[in-house]
Amino acid sequence: MTEQQLPAWADPSVSPAALDAQGVSRRQLMRHAGLFGAAFALGSVATPALASAQRGFGGDDPRLAYLVGDHHVHSVYSHDAKYTFSQQARAAARYGLDWMVFNEHSNFGHANYGAKMEHAEIIKARAENPRQLIFQGLEWYIPAAEHCTVFAAPGPGEVDLLTRFELAYDGKLLGYTEGSAGATDTARNEAHAVKAVQWLAEQRRTGYVDDVLVLANHPLRLGIDSPHEMRNWRDAAPEIMIGMEGAPGAQGAAIPGWRSSTSIRGEYENKPSAQSWAGYPADAYLTYGGFDWATATVGGLWDSMLAEGRLFTVTTNSDNHRTVFDTWKNGDWPAGQNFDNTGKLPDPVNTDTPQPGSDFWPGEFSRTHVGVTRYGYRAVMAGLRAGRVWLDHGHLLDGLDVRVKRDCDAGRGVTLGGRLRVRKGEKITLYVTVTTASRANPQGILPQLTQVDVIRGAVRGPVGDRDTWQAPDTKVVHTKDVSGRKGTYTLRIPLSAGDESFYVRLRGSDGNRHGAGYLGAAVDPHGPIPHEPGNGDPWADTWFYSNPVFVDVVGAGG
Repeated sequence: MTEQQLPAWADPSVSPAALDAQGVSRRQLMRHAGLFGAAFALGSVATPALASAQRGFGGDDPRLAYLVGDHHVHSVYSHDAKYTFSQQARAAARYGLDWMVFNEHSNFGHANYGAKMEHAEIIKARAENPRQLIFQGLEWYIPAAEHCTVFAAPGPGEVDLLTRFELAYDGKLLGYTEGSAGATDTARNEAHAVKAVQWLAEQRRTGYVDDVLVLANHPLRLGIDSPHEMRNWRDAAPEIMIGMEGAPGAQGAAIPGWRSSTSIRGEYENKPSAQSWAGYPADAYLTYGGFDWATATVGGLWDSMLAEGRLFTVTTNSDNHRTVFDTWKNGDWPAGQNFDNTGKLPDPVNTDTPQPGSDFWPGEFSRTHVGVTRYGYRAVMAGLRAGRVWLDHGHLLDGLDVRVKRDCDAGRGVTLGGRLRVRKGEKITLYVTVTTASRANPQGILPQLTQVDVIRGAVRGPVGDRDTWQAPDTKVVHTKDVSGRKGTYTLRIPLSAGDESFYVRLRGSDGNRHGAGYLGAAVDPHGPIPHEPGNGDPWADTWFYSNPVFVDVVGAGG
C-alpha cells in the first residue's frame, strides 16, 4: 500500500498560511491535544486499546485528535450512482475529509466483475490522494432487513472478504428478502443475517483481515429493521456490528423547489408496508432535524439500546449517489453492455444543466468525527469501535471534547464511548469543550451553535422484550444556552451518582427549529422536529450529536 501522508492540517511541514480557517482551527485543536508532529506519526499499525484500564475507580483516557470521515459513498461501481473515484476523492478533499469508505451496492455484476476492478481503482485513489484514508466497502442488503456498511482494513484479504461475504450472505443476491411477521422464510432470513455478522467476526479472529466493521444504514427509512433484529446483529458480534447511521444521507432531498412538494430530508418518504415492523408508529418514517427517528427521539430506540449498558455508535454520512444541483449525468452504455455483465457504469459526462439528485458531496454537509491518537486506517477503525465519535451537520462545530470525571480526581476523566466507575453518591462533573465554527460553511453560512442539551438515561441491563424501543428513564436533564459564544469554551455540568448506573450523551443545534420531542416536552422540551413536506432546507436546521459516556455505579463499599 502507498505510504500515507498526514493530512495537511496535521503536517508540521505545511505552513499555516497554506491552510484555510478550518484547517488552522483543527491544527490548534491538535496542538492542544498534544498530538502534533511526531506524536501523531503516520502509519496503519494497530492503535492500542485506548480506554482506561479502569483499575479501581475513576479513569483517565488519552488526549485525542478527531479525524473527519464518511462511511457511505458510492461510485460508478454501484448500479444507481454516477461518479468516478477521482471525482468523489477530490470533493472529499475539498470539504476536509480525512477518511472515507466506498461502499458499493451488492449486485451480481459487482460481485463477479466490479469489486476487483474497483479494488484496482482504490489502490490508484490511495496513491493519488495520500493525505486521505480510503477504504473499500460494501453496502450489504441484510437478509430480512435494510442495508449495512461493511468495510475492512486495507490488506491482502480486503477485496476477497467482501466478495465472499457478498455471495454467501447478501439478502438480495440470495433471495432472502422476506421479513414480514409470520412469513415462512422470515426466521431463516433473520438467522442468516446473524450468521453473516458472526462470519465476519471469525475472519477478523483468524487474521484473514486485520479488521472489519459493520454499521446499519438508514435504519428507519422503510421500518424493516425491527428492534429485535438490531439487537440480534449487535449481540452476534458487538466488536463488529458497532452501530447505525444516526442520520441518513440524501440531506438535500427536500430543498424547497428542488424535487417535489412531498419531499423529506433523507428521502424518508415511505409508508409502512407488509415488510415493516408493526410496532413502529407512522411518525418513525420521518426525519427530525435531518436525523433518523431512532436517534432523534430522546427515550427512543437508540436510548433503549444504550439503557442496556452497551455501546451502540451513531454516525452520519453523505450516501452520495447524485449531488444536488450537479450537472453530470451517467454516460451511455456501449452496445451489449450493462451493469450485470460489466460491474461498472460508464463514466459520467457533463451536461452544464442541473441533474436530479438528493445528496451532498462527502464532507459537504454531514461529518462523522472519530477520536484517535495516531493517524492510520486501523486507528480510525479502533476509534469507531471504541465509540469515540461525535457528528454534525452543516459544519456546525469545529471541535468537541467530552470528559466525565470524579470531582476527587485530577486526571482528564473518561471520554465518549468510555466507562467511568464511581461509588454511589459520589460527585462527578461533565466537561464539554466546544470549539465554534471558524469559517463559513459550503453554503456560505457561518454556523452558530445556540444550545447544548445533556441527555441522561438509567442503565438497567438487558431488556426482557427484545422489541422494546423505549427507555422511559431517559430525558434531557440540562440545557445550556450558548448563543453568541465564540472560540473555545468549556461547559462544566455537575452530575451525581445515585442508586443506578447511567449514561450521558450530548446534542446541540443552531436553534432554528425546535419543538417538544416525540415522547413529550417532559422528556425533551426543545428537540428536533419534522419539517413540512418539500420545505426542508438542511442548512437552516443543523444539529450535532455525541456518543454516550457510561457511568457504572457501585455501592459505597464496592
